[in-house]
Amino acid sequence: MSRRFPLVLCYHAVTASWPSALAVERETLLRQVRSLLARGYEPVGAEQLLRSPANALHVTFDDAFRGILAVLPALEELGAGVTVFACSDFADGGRPLDVPELAAEAAAHPNDLATLTWAELRELAETGVEIGSHTVSHPHLTRLGDEELGRELRESRERIEAEVGRPCRLLSYPFGEHDPRVRQAAKRTGYEAAFLVRARGGRRDEYALPRVSVYSGDGPLRLRAKTSRFMRALPRR
Repeated sequence: MSRRFPLVLCYHAVTASWPSALAVERETLLRQVRSLLARGYEPVGAEQLLRSPANALHVTFDDAFRGILAVLPALEELGAGVTVFACSDFADGGRPLDVPELAAEAAAHPNDLATLTWAELRELAETGVEIGSHTVSHPHLTRLGDEELGRELRESRERIEAEVGRPCRLLSYPFGEHDPRVRQAAKRTGYEAAFLVRARGGRRDEYALPRVSVYSGDGPLRLRAKTSRFMRALPRR
């Protein structure tokens, strides 16, 4: 059945010291969420998200950067539901996200790219934050063979469940990359749903759910346009 999905925001780092499109300052992020709540969006948690109407709002963070700890208490005060997507390999010690695409940035800004440890992820889960999978090592999933693809999806889910002590139901595709084979693998591995990094109109697919990515250059007018029901309904590739 085709219907509009709730508004799900996709953030990455929360910091003022990393000059990157992926880094949004704390007060900017809170101002953005407040503006959406003022427009009539209703915050929902991850458990209600998949069956919520189009005016529902949920906040997600890809990569589980440690800097998000600075904004989560304020989001909780606003009633905003939050999901953090973590890479299981990086939660061992919370090392910077030094994947090849960010290696230079991680070397120059190690504190800004540091990730949450298992202990920190457990604490977040206890406060009601959903912990989802961003795979084991943040690869380009569409480039992997079937065996490695299955391992990235399965092992990250199992490790998160073992460490956090709660079901890992949701997946976010690294780089937003997916295809029918990847989506089928996510379903087969036991995830209830998987998320993109951009809006996508058209027929609903539980393993290609839309989000609106928010970047440092998104001012009030641009964010309003990106989150409009018209723009979210447009078909995207």
